[in-house]
Amino acid sequence: MKVIYRRCAGLDVHEKSVFVCARILRGKQLEIIEATFPTFTEDLEALRAWLIKHRIQRVAMESTGVYWRPVWNILEQSKLDLILLNPFHVKALPGHKTDRVDAARIAELVQYDLVRASFVPPVEIRELRDLCGGGCTSLRIATVSRIAFIDCSNSRTSSCPAYSAK
Repeated sequence: MKVIYRRCAGLDVHEKSVFVCARILRGKQLEIIEATFPTFTEDLEALRAWLIKHRIQRVAMESTGVYWRPVWNILEQSKLDLILLNPFHVKALPGHKTDRVDAARIAELVQYDLVRASFVPPVEIRELRDLCGGGCTSLRIATVSRIAFIDCSNSRTSSCPAYSAK
């Protein structure tokens, strides 16, 4: 297979740690560098510095729960080419699963460009979603209910629950 990214990394993200496997191709020599970082902000900033220090071109991670979000937000502040992978596609691969193996597998798939990136909304949309939280759904339900009540009360028919309640 043809190598597409000579310097790439795969991240296996968990609640309390991020395991990273970097694959660096120098000529025909493949160098694999592994590290583990905690998930506190200063540690994620150290991860970002580590990736930049090794001149990593592309970084891929699985979208496991919500744990990928802080990692993405920190790494996004640099010029790293980030991609988010659907865990269904990565988990479908056979073999024994460990943090080390997962990160190495993701890195290898990225190196040969064998994975497809999931859509990640722009930062503005993500911030709006974070602010809105579950409130958007509640607001939408309240608005639909209010519109239905107004439509119903304007119709003044016996089939309308609002009219029959009067």
